[in-house]
Amino acid sequence: MRKFLSIIILLFMGSQMKAQEWETPVIDGYGKIKYFRDVAVQPDKALDYNLIFDIKTDKERDGVNEGLWKIARTLNMLGVSGIASEKIKIVAAVHGGATFFALNEQKHKEKYGKGNPNLELLKLLRSQGVELYVCSQATSAHDIEDKDLNNYVQPALSALSVLANYQLKGYVFMP
Repeated sequence: MRKFLSIIILLFMGSQMKAQEWETPVIDGYGKIKYFRDVAVQPDKALDYNLIFDIKTDKERDGVNEGLWKIARTLNMLGVSGIASEKIKIVAAVHGGATFFALNEQKHKEKYGKGNPNLELLKLLRSQGVELYVCSQATSAHDIEDKDLNNYVQPALSALSVLANYQLKGYVFMP
């Protein structure tokens, strides 16, 4: 009986430990999530997830830009919930303090004395179809030329035009 009880306790503890693990099922290493099956609201597999993110600060989370981290978390949550990748379209408008993660490795080293810690995450996001547009008004204000940008972002006339255009196309605003 004692052995049986020990096995039950170990199984219970193992399942509880498993439930406590953070995972990154779509964007490996970024945007950690915990998945819960028995909650009131889950992503709806019948819906298309067309989302527009406004990334405007240089605040970091887990060593990368917090806005990029949130996109990774969104992709992880949608993916673990069974939302097909063709039902997910994510666009981001980058401006303000966040403009500097758009720098290429060389320019980032010149400005900060170290490489751009966001490049790996940017590459992973682009591989999932995320479109990242940097505001040309912001780059101009910071004396950043197009040649200074990394390959994962594209210049747009303004973040305002990106945000307006995509919301008018029916994308949901994600602050």
